[in-house]
Amino acid sequence: MVDPTMSPVAPSNGAAPVTASDGSLTAAISNAVVGLLREYTGRGPTRARTTISGDTVVVTLRDSLTKAERTLAQRGQAIEVLAMRRAFQGTMRDDLIAAIERLTERKVEAFLSDNLYEPDVAVEIFLLES
Repeated sequence: MVDPTMSPVAPSNGAAPVTASDGSLTAAISNAVVGLLREYTGRGPTRARTTISGDTVVVTLRDSLTKAERTLAQRGQAIEVLAMRRAFQGTMRDDLIAAIERLTERKVEAFLSDNLYEPDVAVEIFLLES
């Protein structure tokens, strides 16, 4: 479920604001990230929420692990599952950044990403240039 809630945010440093009406930008970002995860891993998360504050875009993803990854993690292979997810994130990096830059019309200065297996949650963080 993509959470479409967002209000326009003006960066505090005078940069052009990232805006959208009716949450369309946050929904578009959530959908783009979910779509890329599905493309790369064969299954996308069931819930995604994008929050934009100033120069920061945070996408929180829940229930994104595949059945095989969950099984491995439950049977003591969580470190390997998380390492594999980090490898996917590294591989997806350029595509994720391109999607955020296209949708926000701002350049991404930095990208950070991490996963947990319990709870099954991931975050994708994009810092936009001023």
